[in-house]
Amino acid sequence: MNFPLISSLFAIIFTQFIKYPIAKYFRNSNTNIDIVTSTGGMPSSHSAATSSLITALILQYGFSSPYVAIATVFGIIVMFDSMGVRRQSGEQGLVLDQIAKQHLEENPNDSIGDYDYDKYRAMVIKKYLGHKPSEVIVGIMTGIMVAFFLNRIFRFFIEMQ
Repeated sequence: MNFPLISSLFAIIFTQFIKYPIAKYFRNSNTNIDIVTSTGGMPSSHSAATSSLITALILQYGFSSPYVAIATVFGIIVMFDSMGVRRQSGEQGLVLDQIAKQHLEENPNDSIGDYDYDKYRAMVIKKYLGHKPSEVIVGIMTGIMVAFFLNRIFRFFIEMQ
């Protein structure tokens, strides 16, 4: 059984599902369930997956394993990318969205590319794309906890056999 893979995938699924209650009860009561399938938001599933992978590899192979080194470098790149490039792209997308909406509201007979006013208003603009540092930190902690929790479960079932 590939414990690091299972741990990482479980961390992704778990963090995606807890995004809805966190957003609904702690941030905005009008949160849509679609946040479960979107990128961005609290906590970072990217960070949870990579930190869970790293933790599971440490538990399975030890800290000095080359697998841990590879996963750590990969994880750092993923987390910095989610806070940097992807976050900035999301913020720029929101600004462009506001400019396009304003233009189409002021010029309803105009179009932007293939989109007239009605088509553009029907488009779903994702407000989440990247992550704030706090979302990445909570994602890291979630991933570590998932790996330790699943490690306990795996060991329990192995001992029962």
